[in-house]
Amino acid sequence: MKLLLDQINSHEDVRGLSRNQLADLCVELRSFLIETILENGGHFAANLGVIELTVALHHQLNLPEDVIVWDVGHQSYAHKVLTGRKEGIKNIRKTHGLSGFPSISESAFDAFGTGHSSTSISAVLGMAQASSFSGKANKHIAVIGDGALTAGQAYEALNHLAETGLDVLAIVNDNQMSIDDNNGNIARILHDAPLAKVFFETLGFSYDCCPEGNSIEAVYDSVAKNIKESKPRILHVRTKKGFGYEAAEKDRIRWHATESMVKVLPDIAPKSKFPKYQEVAGKTLLELAELDDKVVVVTPAMPTGSGLKAFEARYPDRFFDVGIAEQHAVTFSAGLAKEGYRVFCFIYSTFLQRAYDQLIHDVCIQNLPVVFCIDRAGLVGGDGATHHGVFDLAYLKPIPNLDIIAPSSVLQMRDAFYTGLKRIEGPTAIRYPRGRGEVEDFHSALQILTRGELKILQKGYNLAIISVGSCLSEVKKAIEGLKELKNRVSLIDLVYLKPLDLKNLKRIFSTHSHILVIENGSLIGGIGEELAALISQWGLSCSIKNLGISGDFVEHGSTSDLLRLNGMDAASIQKKVLELLSH
Repeated sequence: MKLLLDQINSHEDVRGLSRNQLADLCVELRSFLIETILENGGHFAANLGVIELTVALHHQLNLPEDVIVWDVGHQSYAHKVLTGRKEGIKNIRKTHGLSGFPSISESAFDAFGTGHSSTSISAVLGMAQASSFSGKANKHIAVIGDGALTAGQAYEALNHLAETGLDVLAIVNDNQMSIDDNNGNIARILHDAPLAKVFFETLGFSYDCCPEGNSIEAVYDSVAKNIKESKPRILHVRTKKGFGYEAAEKDRIRWHATESMVKVLPDIAPKSKFPKYQEVAGKTLLELAELDDKVVVVTPAMPTGSGLKAFEARYPDRFFDVGIAEQHAVTFSAGLAKEGYRVFCFIYSTFLQRAYDQLIHDVCIQNLPVVFCIDRAGLVGGDGATHHGVFDLAYLKPIPNLDIIAPSSVLQMRDAFYTGLKRIEGPTAIRYPRGRGEVEDFHSALQILTRGELKILQKGYNLAIISVGSCLSEVKKAIEGLKELKNRVSLIDLVYLKPLDLKNLKRIFSTHSHILVIENGSLIGGIGEELAALISQWGLSCSIKNLGISGDFVEHGSTSDLLRLNGMDAASIQKKVLELLSH
């Protein structure tokens, strides 16, 4: 028998099915996603939980004239399958493949890009206002869930939406989760439908609840009822993250995403004796907490991703997961620091962008000694342009009072954390990558880094390579392949990006003909630009070339592919080195 899913090549094909066929379509769609994601990797549990809601919406809406914005966007895989991208799912998040999030450049059916959370209601409200201006009567729907209601922007949008009277339906996909378990009072309110009704109606919305969000019959009826309305309204749909795959239902955190068959067949996972930066970071904080009982940890909904679950278990009263609330996380950290606590705020580079004002106004102007542990600095791979940590240096460097350290190894990261603990004169930012380090035993004695001091790892006389943070690994590979030319190259680990080691930098610039800077961030506003300005300011004659991220957004793909495509892998660095040495 031919599968229904094999007949779905467009949104119109879904609309052409009878309602009686939708239950079978949900079964086939879930089976397809399970098989395809387990084989090829991608976001897993959130997508399994939202299949019935996706099918119900697609069958009743006239897309793309009607608008759906998925928030958080990693729950949009079924939507992509039903809008003609089924074959592309096997390459999702891979180099030149589909994005793991909605993308307006990928499909007209992706109404708005949502790589970061809690933006859907704002975006849909803007679109609804535009439709009102032009007299269009199309539907505007925000599907907000997987923790996205823990962020302040969602409530700013709700506050505005309630007074507009516009035709906007906000569907709360309540799966009781972010990537980790939801924290905070909103989760308690959503758990109690009568309380949720009072909450949303008090905000100015009509409220309806579908407690069986993984029943196509129940959710279809709820969607049909609420689509007919034309005022601001909330449809609260309870779903189960990982629905239909037993292991994911039991362990929704572990199964948030997967890389190919690793979680089904763990024996096929690449074996590595080298720990991840995130694992070392979490264990180092345990040591620091033992040294100082005022050490506390704050994170905006990333305890697992940042390696903090062991800290949370051992020191629950000193650990704060504040939800997807980066602005609050930073100012909350500032308040703790103001009262003498040693705060380590763990936050992904890309998410720190959301708290830039708080970083400046609440921390740096007041010179409060918050330590920002900036995870996922540099290229992060499959999550793509919305998640690469390539802008933090450009936006952090101009801020007064803030020290910036870019450790080149997990051992140096440990020392950077310890240095941050001991620095009470002001805030410190420590940026480190996603991925593994290159030492097996990281249990070294903790040492304070000398403020503003670089490290000369190799002395040459012609070309000086200045490496920023984790770029050092690829740089070392490049130098090893130079053979007899190797002795002409000096290798510098910059360590401190602010303040810079001006004395040693001037000496290096004065004694080398060429300078090559490798940085895992934006070239515009980056370290290379600053060093070039110093060379000019000092009136020196050495040339300087910078390798890093150019002015374009970097798409998704494997980290190795992205390094190569951006000229930052060992082979590209070696090619540039040989070019400079030939002059």
